[in-house]
Amino acid sequence: MANTTATIDPRPTYFGDRIVVTGSYTAGDGAGAVTIALASSLTSIDAIVVNPSSTSPQPVEEGSAGDASDIVVTQTFDFATFASTTITITPGQAGGNVVAGTFLVIGRR
Repeated sequence: MANTTATIDPRPTYFGDRIVVTGSYTAGDGAGAVTIALASSLTSIDAIVVNPSSTSPQPVEEGSAGDASDIVVTQTFDFATFASTTITITPGQAGGNVVAGTFLVIGRR
């Protein structure tokens, strides 16, 4: 796992039994996913939004040549999944690093 620092904004928003937590995270310094644990702020996650600060170039084989003669480069974003109260951010580029960004989480308090 990549090392990263997450900063959770100190003033979450509450509505009913839900909480909105926002924050930011630094770029990872090694290949692999980055995790952000939010158990101290909420009991479960309903939805997340992750906003990476930039895209990553990803070479894609366009045709069936198989010799890299038809590679195109597309831009990809890091993407995120969640389980229980933890977010996992995965690099958009194979073997790449997670870029810095911000996040928004809606969950139960």
